Amino acid sequence: MTRTDPTAPATDLRVQFDAEVTFRNGGSLRVQGFRLDTDRADLDQDEVALRLVRHLGLLMVDTVTVDKLTVVHEQHKGSRGAGGGIPAARRLVELSHPIHHGMVTYPGLPGPELSDHLSREASHDHYAEGTEFQIGRISMVANTGTYLDTPFHRFGDGADLSGIGLEKLADLDGIVVRVGHDAVAADDPGRAIDVLALAPHEVTGRAVLIHTGWDRHWGTDQYGSGHPFLTRRAAEWLAAQRPALVGIDSLNVDDTEDGTRPAHTTLLAAGIPVVEHLRGLEQLPSDGFRFHAAPPRVVGMGTFPVRAFAVLDGIDSDGVR
Repeated sequence: MTRTDPTAPATDLRVQFDAEVTFRNGGSLRVQGFRLDTDRADLDQDEVALRLVRHLGLLMVDTVTVDKLTVVHEQHKGSRGAGGGIPAARRLVELSHPIHHGMVTYPGLPGPELSDHLSREASHDHYAEGTEFQIGRISMVANTGTYLDTPFHRFGDGADLSGIGLEKLADLDGIVVRVGHDAVAADDPGRAIDVLALAPHEVTGRAVLIHTGWDRHWGTDQYGSGHPFLTRRAAEWLAAQRPALVGIDSLNVDDTEDGTRPAHTTLLAAGIPVVEHLRGLEQLPSDGFRFHAAPPRVVGMGTFPVRAFAVLDGIDSDGVR
């Protein structure tokens, strides 16, 4: 490859070349003096061939031969495939806790046990020299980390993990309801989230994520007591409004001192899944994002950990479009 100006900024570089493309189903394509925008001046023939195929959207390609490759200093024209990757304005926001050996999610429930089913050392007996793999094993209760509750969790005839539709779990229009407080004791009345905190919001068909800030206590004894929760009236109002999903960054959507579990009972009876132990909701704007929290399709189970996350398009770090 030759270049007309080695010191030219990458934003002013284009690659010029001749090429011949052959196709697996017959025929060929020739280009002469073809130009593509490039972000680097050191592209080789293989990289240029890949970018040509992507730029033209060519299918069934067999071979690409590139010749007369040069780099010229010329303003970008906005071609496809020159840079790639996720647009700068698009952000993915992690909303789930990592799972690690022995961690405590809910007081009294055993932590997960992680081990090797096949260690890297043991795999040397199965593969060629220099090739190794690890296959892990995990034993855990389903209520571990950030997890989803389906109707089967509460009702024997409700939809389980395999029966709940993706339309309730993924690509949901999200809204954050902020009810932050500093409850520190189990008898603190401020920890009860009642209907008036929810009523100003349009929640129908949306993922309603309740931001309490309780996740700041994750991994401490404080996390397991005095947590914020939804009142029965709040759950009944939500069920009537028909959100797609309800999530909370707290120990439980219910007051764990109330054995009737009115929030779980009301929401799951209405077919509204619940995500508990979210984290990082302060990173989200009040609305204008998509929410995802899909578990594997396990038959006969009602809860399971999820990788919860949000997708923000066209929103800067201050939440401004």
